[in-house]
Amino acid sequence: MKNDKLIPGVILVLIGAAILLGNFGLLHFRWYNIFHLWPIFLVIAGVNLVFAHNKTIWATIIKISVMVIGVGLLFFGDFGDRYNFWPRHNFSYHSDDFDDNNDDDSDSSGSDFKMSGSGAFNEPYNVNIKLARLNITGGGTAYNLSDTTNQLFSASTMDNDSRYLLTNTKTDSVYVVNFKMKDHKGINFDSDKNKAEMRLNSNPIWDISVETGAASLDFDLSKFKIRDLKLHGGAASFNVKLGAPLALTNVDVSTGVSNVEISIPENAACSIETDSGLSGNDFEGFNKTRDNNYETPGFASAKNKIHIHISGGLSGFAVNRY
Repeated sequence: MKNDKLIPGVILVLIGAAILLGNFGLLHFRWYNIFHLWPIFLVIAGVNLVFAHNKTIWATIIKISVMVIGVGLLFFGDFGDRYNFWPRHNFSYHSDDFDDNNDDDSDSSGSDFKMSGSGAFNEPYNVNIKLARLNITGGGTAYNLSDTTNQLFSASTMDNDSRYLLTNTKTDSVYVVNFKMKDHKGINFDSDKNKAEMRLNSNPIWDISVETGAASLDFDLSKFKIRDLKLHGGAASFNVKLGAPLALTNVDVSTGVSNVEISIPENAACSIETDSGLSGNDFEGFNKTRDNNYETPGFASAKNKIHIHISGGLSGFAVNRY
């Protein structure tokens, strides 16, 4: 094998093997590293350029060693919150300073419109709101939701650049809240700005929809009445905890290369339907009823039920009972 094909081949083999092992729960990916350790690719490329014309065995060993260590750090390195390897000052580049005139926010026409540079967002609660929908859009963010609020919806971010938008739409039966991370031009290496802490009022019945590309999501929804939950993402990490189901609680998960973990109450009746390609599935405590379908014992006779539909490419899916 030629040296110029050896390194790319080894990279593909390692990444493919790691993803397969992760899908079967033998390895745990830290997908968030990709956003902050991407310079590792520059190091690997630089080492390969330095030794491009050196065909000795020690040069090959150096190239492979740097590549293995780099890929290992990228997928499995645990650095806590110390993701930013740039100097401690904020570094931002914005080609048009967000050029708000070009943003496509036509869906908020006629609705209340809130933009915040302080990172505080609030949507007031009204006792007449019985059914509410939360739409979350935007990638490159860590979304956390667990606490309650006396507002209908509230969120806090470390953003001072007005990158997040909060809008609403009122209909006869549903109050819709839209929380969006704006598409922005440029690069920002301050990871603290890419976090959103959200809170919901526990009184209404909630529909929640998340549309994101690369993102991290940690939702503890056990305090809330969830009727419908949609999670659509690309290279994402979704961790969701549900509470007691309504008469029917629907969960729809669609991902690309992601890690998804859903926790449900021990006594909750639940069915799972999968269409997950080459993904790895872990549904402990479920009985397989037919191809790609699983149920908890006594599901058919239960009064309240959770139905989960899962689809994805190279992803790892787990449904746990707590």
